[in-house]
Amino acid sequence: MNLAQKIISKHLVEGKMVKGNEIAIKIDQTLTQDSTGTMAYLQLEALGVDKVKTELSVAYIDHNMLQEGFENADDHNYIKTVAAKHGIYFSRPGNGICHQVHLERFGKPGKTLLGSDSHTPTGGGIGMLAIGAGGLDVALAMAGEPYRIIMPEIINVKLTGKLKPWVSAKDIILELLRRLTVKGGVGKIFEYSGDGVATLSVPERATITNMGAELGATTSIFPSDFKTYEFLKAQQREDDFEAIFADSDAEYDGVVEINLDELEPMVALPHSPDNVVKVKDAGKVKVDQVAIGSCTNSSYTDMMKVASILKGRLIAEGVSLVVSPGSRQVLNMLAKNGALSDLISAGARILECACGPCIGMGQAPATNAVSLRTFNRNFYGRCGTKSAKVYLVSPEVAAASALSGYLIDPRELGEEVKIEMPEKFIVNDNMIIKPPKDSDEFEVVRGPNIKPFPLNAPLSDIEKRVLIKVGDDITTDHIMPSNAKLLPLRSNIPELSKHCFETIDPEFSKRAVEYGGGIIVGGNNYGQGSSREHAALAPLQLGVKAVIAKSFARIHKANLINSGILPLTFVNADDYDKIEQGDVLRIDNVIKQVMSKDKITVLNETKGYTFKVDLDVTDRNREILLEGGLINYVKKKEKSNIKNF
Repeated sequence: MNLAQKIISKHLVEGKMVKGNEIAIKIDQTLTQDSTGTMAYLQLEALGVDKVKTELSVAYIDHNMLQEGFENADDHNYIKTVAAKHGIYFSRPGNGICHQVHLERFGKPGKTLLGSDSHTPTGGGIGMLAIGAGGLDVALAMAGEPYRIIMPEIINVKLTGKLKPWVSAKDIILELLRRLTVKGGVGKIFEYSGDGVATLSVPERATITNMGAELGATTSIFPSDFKTYEFLKAQQREDDFEAIFADSDAEYDGVVEINLDELEPMVALPHSPDNVVKVKDAGKVKVDQVAIGSCTNSSYTDMMKVASILKGRLIAEGVSLVVSPGSRQVLNMLAKNGALSDLISAGARILECACGPCIGMGQAPATNAVSLRTFNRNFYGRCGTKSAKVYLVSPEVAAASALSGYLIDPRELGEEVKIEMPEKFIVNDNMIIKPPKDSDEFEVVRGPNIKPFPLNAPLSDIEKRVLIKVGDDITTDHIMPSNAKLLPLRSNIPELSKHCFETIDPEFSKRAVEYGGGIIVGGNNYGQGSSREHAALAPLQLGVKAVIAKSFARIHKANLINSGILPLTFVNADDYDKIEQGDVLRIDNVIKQVMSKDKITVLNETKGYTFKVDLDVTDRNREILLEGGLINYVKKKEKSNIKNF
């Protein structure tokens, strides 16, 4: 068996490991962050669970860190108290980014991890089967339910050779994105092998698995080997080590080969992570802002690379440089070894250990500015400035360009300073609160901005207008924007929904209310990007009954189903071209059509023709849609005393 199959088989609860079949796997660990966590824990409470059933569940505070009003602070208090009540570890504000801290302090090879963040596959760098999902799926996992998914294809990414000086792990994943695009990983697990694997540290591997999310992949995973042991030993967690490899005769559904010797520094141009070229071929680009950090490139070794490049130098006059270390451990070590002083002396502005600019929480670029970022996404408007152009680069390219004032190949700086992983990390877990033993008496605190999540009604015939028609690769940032102004509303869906599709159609929410809901029409890869279920909950709040698209991103499709919104795909892609905003679409006998598993007939009343759509979901998901969403489905099963749903 290959590595992914070994972990899946060990955790398999239902189904067979046959590509395309539904499987259910036991989840060992969960993580949430505060942007999605509030909703996840409201859903956990709605399930009536006293204590989490996982081996470990951790609630992180790392997204909503700017506190212009009371909302974010109230959400943090709610998460802290609900975590204590239900047996969940709580990582306090300032302790670091969820994926970086989890890798340092909790990740275990061979375990399964489900997180309410799309970059949860970061854990694959340490040999975990780590998957991003919507908050409700994570809540169910905490309640002890298995996670259900279609058995993915498993693609072997064979790495050979060794990276040359100034070429980094970020360039490996950018090269993969260049080849496969943001659609290339849908329905796939990427499993890394080859002699090149042994040349990469755990933090480097985690950079690669982190950005596998941009491929649309279910997850990515590296074997657990001596490099893994070295990392865990340095974290004083060698007892958590378990060696896990693919068998020598392992079979895969496909193979991608990357010769590390041939790679060069890469850059993703605006406005997509797959718009990748070599830095030397990008042309002369004047840089206004450089942002270094995020869950992709904020490890100790990443920060030390940047500090070594900047040491004794000064950033260009026209550049604003911000640096956000990934964890308090990283920041503490930088402070103790003098690297923090080197960064500050070079002109860097040090941000707290959090997601920060990556999620749009501050540091929006100036109008028409160029921003180089070591992040994972450069979607239109995500940075907070619609007219800005965001380029994705490695820490080496970012630091070199901050000095130059232009996008440059770091090889122009001469000899590379090598950074080795420390033999021992500073370990201080006093910002992680363990759940109390007497949690039964613990009071959960809810602020006034925390509102109940919306629930759908059981499925009925549909006759609704097309509220909006959008193109290919629409992201969850397009559907439900995420920035410093809107993130405080994540726990208030009625208010948040007023901003749905705001960046591309400011009138969408008003139109949805005026029409009493409706239908969304989309192109290929609809809903790519973040795991935020708010991109389904906000449309639900506005009365959206169906989304008809050419294809869907995995997590968003699951979130639509969980919300009771039909995720329909065109049988004939040409039918997309015939539909216009404002057309009235009708689906009669919808319950019968949904349960028949045949093609569903849709009537365009406005234009007087019919077309066919597919509902490509499992039998269980058809029942969920019938009940108007997963919460309704679960409650009905509970009333029927059926435990194994």
